Amino acid sequence: MRNLTLALDEDLLLQARKLALDRRTTVNQLVRDYLLDLVSRERQLRRARSRLKRAFARGIVEIGRRTWKRDDLYERRSR
Repeated sequence: MRNLTLALDEDLLLQARKLALDRRTTVNQLVRDYLLDLVSRERQLRRARSRLKRAFARGIVEIGRRTWKRDDLYERRSR
């Protein structure tokens, strides 16, 4: 495990310490948990984007052949 030094506003640190105390943990653990969650969510988003790109490349919906012409649509509309 590596050490990290943070510079925090005094009021923010005080609030974080109170929160940590309420949760029966440490500010250190709060920061570790936050970073783990952040990295995990980013990894999930990357995987989801990758799956979505593959789905679009494969084609999600098959619509069949087009049997109409553009002019046909305008013809129906003007009736």
